[in-house]
Amino acid sequence: MIPAAAEDLVLGPVVLSATANVIMELSWPGVGHGVAESRVDSGNVMLHPLHRFRTTNAYLAVALLGTDEERADYRRAVGRSHAHVHATAESPVAYDAFDPELQRWVALCLYRAFEDTWGLLAGEPGMRLPDGVYRECATLGTTLQMRPEQWPPDRAAFDDAWDDGLAHVRIDDAVRAYFTRLIRGDFLPEPVRRATASPRTFLTTGFLHEPFRGLLGLEWSRDDQRRFETHLRRLGAVLHRLPDVVKQAPYSTTLTDLRVRRALGRPLV
Repeated sequence: MIPAAAEDLVLGPVVLSATANVIMELSWPGVGHGVAESRVDSGNVMLHPLHRFRTTNAYLAVALLGTDEERADYRRAVGRSHAHVHATAESPVAYDAFDPELQRWVALCLYRAFEDTWGLLAGEPGMRLPDGVYRECATLGTTLQMRPEQWPPDRAAFDDAWDDGLAHVRIDDAVRAYFTRLIRGDFLPEPVRRATASPRTFLTTGFLHEPFRGLLGLEWSRDDQRRFETHLRRLGAVLHRLPDVVKQAPYSTTLTDLRVRRALGRPLV
């Protein structure tokens, strides 16, 4: 089962990889400290999880499903928030949310989430998507400040860029503490956090690539991998029978919300 276009990758179960993907993104010190030290409270998942869920999913939806005009509007809206995200004199590392190299790393991680999830749902874990579909996914970065020429030109070049990116991974105590809170689900209401603790940790560990599992001391066995792949394959067998609007939820719903907000002149972020 091979997707014909990038929009085919936008499937609801991608949200299951969200925590793992955030961990990979934030393992670059500039990204990690940018989030951990952010002064934009509205985007803080620990303070406003529903708002963060909406805006993150809206970004992914508009990047892969939206129009050029919608992407431009969302870029401007995010840019107003990112203008406040930069290192201070107290920051242990230098960073700026407008840094296109940091944004490229985030885009590479997002692509991995979509590709990994597609392969697992199709029962072909580790599959590589066609170069044509891959190239369309440049919008995961160009919807912000990543320049088009920064996106690796094909899937083989992506692998080289990914390996190079791993060389920059560092997890210090401050970022590790933030990851612990994410995996623990501190942003969730207590009853939800307790009820979902085991599957949430299992799925997060399953979606993580090495060296991230090892760096965080997360145990993972061959039996765990088999269970993980079986779970996603069975989910995929059900999912692919559903209409697109259902398969793509919550991205389809957040894109609709974004379009209503644009029409009414309400804030997009």
